[in-house]
Amino acid sequence: MKACIIGLDCLEPTLIAGWLDELPTFARLQRAGVWGGMRSCVPPITVPAWSCMMSSHDPGSLGIYGFRNRTDYSYTGLGFATSDWVKADRLWDVVSAAGKTCSVLGVPGTFPVRPVNGQMVSCFLTPSQKSDWSYPSQLKGEIGSWLGGQEYIFDVVDFRTKDKTRVLADIETMTTRRFTVAREMLRKYSPDFFMMVEMGSDRIHHGFWHYMDPNHRKYEPGPLSQAIHDYYLQLDREIAQLLDSIDFDETAVLLVSDHGAKRLDGGVCINEWLRREGYLVLKTPPPQAGTPLAKCDIDWSRTRAWGEGGYYARVCLNVKGREPQGVIDPADFETVRDELASKLKAIPDDQGRPMPTEALVPEEIYRRVQGIAPDLIVIFGDLIWRAVGTLGYDGIYTYENDTGPDEANHAQYGYYNLIAPGLPAQTGSSDVDILDIAPTMLSLLGVTVPPQMQGRVLPFAREHQAVS
Repeated sequence: MKACIIGLDCLEPTLIAGWLDELPTFARLQRAGVWGGMRSCVPPITVPAWSCMMSSHDPGSLGIYGFRNRTDYSYTGLGFATSDWVKADRLWDVVSAAGKTCSVLGVPGTFPVRPVNGQMVSCFLTPSQKSDWSYPSQLKGEIGSWLGGQEYIFDVVDFRTKDKTRVLADIETMTTRRFTVAREMLRKYSPDFFMMVEMGSDRIHHGFWHYMDPNHRKYEPGPLSQAIHDYYLQLDREIAQLLDSIDFDETAVLLVSDHGAKRLDGGVCINEWLRREGYLVLKTPPPQAGTPLAKCDIDWSRTRAWGEGGYYARVCLNVKGREPQGVIDPADFETVRDELASKLKAIPDDQGRPMPTEALVPEEIYRRVQGIAPDLIVIFGDLIWRAVGTLGYDGIYTYENDTGPDEANHAQYGYYNLIAPGLPAQTGSSDVDILDIAPTMLSLLGVTVPPQMQGRVLPFAREHQAVS
């Protein structure tokens, strides 16, 4: 058995369902296999989600809670989670160790590249073309020839911009080139395990959702209303061409997204709220709107909590003996955290209506907590609201992202569609978890599942293996 995983970052299941009559490849794959919603990790964001999927470890066990993570207990120690942060073996590591060949293309969490039993092209976090982004190094030259001398694109530059025409063209070009490289890798190397991830599906949601969705508060019908729809049609065509290289009689094929997408109503200014509630204290008057926390003169000797923004908020407490100027006695830590969590969950939306907000304790939701986790993981409004970390606003709500225009947030459920020889077609159960993917694929490949993996082999795959 071989395996082919086609990853589509942020692909939204409800959009596939709504447009299925126009997506012949998606429709064909659904008829041929098992498909449904897949529960992502918490938080449901690209980093750490793909590493969670590939290692079957939750974010706490990986010690990766987002793109940027605390590196120490100072107030400024933050680092980007590169592949060096991922200590657990991922699918291609296990498969390589079993003597099978691998080709890995663009999977988030693979820069800098590491050796595999085959080939690897690093991910959207690759700094530049000058970086060492391929293994082996000569693969760079092959990719250049496959693209006719055109540049391979890791990500869309400045995708949070008002220049939508340029972004849309860049997304389409990036996707075309990535799938071209994917087809050539399959053709030349015919690996036992192949995996690719396309980032265009994420970028187009963040940039164009408000053109499509009448429920979006910034709904703007017009020439770009079909941008996301037409991009899904492009994906359908690209996947069809890629699958022409696949022998379905000997290959398990998985189409999967790391999370879904939904409209974004606005942002809750987490540090502005903490300041107004007396948890965060400035030495000077509030700055102008959009000022980063690092540029504010904070009185740490009187500050009890601060936060980092993003698609969710990471809130940290200022604890004596832990942070340099800690003020919360360790004996009072849980009391203060519980009080803060209760207040955060009670924040209404901008119309004064109750908002379904979660304030989660890492030790309660993860099997282990490695590295330096936030003290609270705050998900506002079931992800229809994001967290904004900058200060200086007139209120605690903003309708503009402080990192540039962004019209969609992530949804907790992604998409999966698994096709394997002899696997009966059926609608999958919605209780499939992101941590189940790696053990299931290893089982289909006939490779022993490492005992440290936290997910399970999905029941329909276990039954299929028993019959086989």
